[in-house]
Amino acid sequence: MRKRKTTDPPPSPADPSEGGEKLRLKQEVGLISGVSLIAGTMIGSGIFMSPEWVLHHMGSPASSLLIWAACGVLATFGALSYAELGTIIKESGGEYIYILRIFGSFPAFLFAYTSVILVRPAGLAAVCLSFAEYAVAPFYPGCSSPQAVVKCAAAACILVLAIINCLNVRLATSIMNVFTAAKLLALLVIVAGGMVLLAKGQTQSFQNAFQNTTAGIGTVGVAFYQGLWSYDGWNNLNYVTEELKKPEVTLPRAVMIAIPLVTCLYLLVNVSYFAAMTPTELLTSGAVAVTWGDKVLGSWAWLISLSVALSTFGSSNGTFFSGGRVCYIAAREGHMPEILSMAHVRCLTPSPALLFTSAMSLVMVMSGNFTSIVNFFSFIAWFFYGMTISGLLYLKIKKPELPRSYKVPIIIPIIVLMAAVYLVLAPIIDQPQIEFLYIVLFMFSGVILYFPLVRFKCHPRFLQRVTLHLQLFLEVAPTARDAN
Repeated sequence: MRKRKTTDPPPSPADPSEGGEKLRLKQEVGLISGVSLIAGTMIGSGIFMSPEWVLHHMGSPASSLLIWAACGVLATFGALSYAELGTIIKESGGEYIYILRIFGSFPAFLFAYTSVILVRPAGLAAVCLSFAEYAVAPFYPGCSSPQAVVKCAAAACILVLAIINCLNVRLATSIMNVFTAAKLLALLVIVAGGMVLLAKGQTQSFQNAFQNTTAGIGTVGVAFYQGLWSYDGWNNLNYVTEELKKPEVTLPRAVMIAIPLVTCLYLLVNVSYFAAMTPTELLTSGAVAVTWGDKVLGSWAWLISLSVALSTFGSSNGTFFSGGRVCYIAAREGHMPEILSMAHVRCLTPSPALLFTSAMSLVMVMSGNFTSIVNFFSFIAWFFYGMTISGLLYLKIKKPELPRSYKVPIIIPIIVLMAAVYLVLAPIIDQPQIEFLYIVLFMFSGVILYFPLVRFKCHPRFLQRVTLHLQLFLEVAPTARDAN
């Protein structure tokens, strides 16, 4: 961030910045860091844990590979659509800021309320839980790790990430770059091992590859949830648009490099899994990548556990980096407490928003498990993805004159919108669960808060005093918008 004179109103009691000066976010994220943020967040726990669940729902190796390929195409289409939105609305915040600018305050508040309290913390918790599973596994050989130990390790991971991201933006992006390179290397090792096995004739899994395929509407939808979980992060660069160098160029280019690269790697890694294991072995494996390492690498199998732990930690860092920005931007727009819109006066990071995201993630870690978090995270996430894509279609049809440096063919957002509707409705229709109703009720419970706190601005006086004390304690100050 940098200081710059603005025409903002004079400082309030909660604004200690002198002379109307406010902090601004620095443009620290270039093309390499942008690719690392997308790929580094996408390549996390999913490719090491989701293959068995995709196979479980689809029933056959070939149909599983089709799901992985389709998920990659859908993620690419979604990211290209978001890239156009990012060149029209050059503000950070991702879906939140797009819904706010296109549909207005009320739906944007519902998104912020659901995302900040439930969706983003749940996503971070799920990745940190998978990190913890692999990190503590070597200490409990031959048996499953105690859940208390796993959850404590996940909580420690969240706290370390909070410290890193609160200290320095450049430190966080540097860690993303290093961990992205490490996880790409680990995936290339798995791909190379699979190619060697195929060259030796281990192709049993690909004979009658479509046998036992399941084709139910809801089943395919849940399989997509598990596959798309591995691609989650395709939209992360839109959360930090104000921190991009030349966003009109960097955003589309980073998307076009990162997502096809990850899709190809995922397909080759799955082929490698099927080359090393039969479908039955893969289904009974608690940790697919570790089982692959035991079969292929022998005494060097520990490298896989280490690689998975590093990969999930790097993915957690990317999720944390972008997730904290949603909370920060929503607070800046008046949809969250004012303290969450402030930045540290020396470290120049949105530390209050990051600390709040950490606290909510710790709650999720202590109360949830990986599989349930993934399914319900995906359900609510694709609901809002669909709303955002419909906003892009509205702009393309009703406001084609808006300046944009990049345009996506209209058929692509239409396909993404149809997929989003399917992913939201199919599991509910085919396999209704009461938890889906709970999520919807939670989302619309935001109505109770919106009208008194946002619409009519009925703020208790003591909140201003609390904000001032938190400002002094956390050493933070208000920030100014820096739309490119």
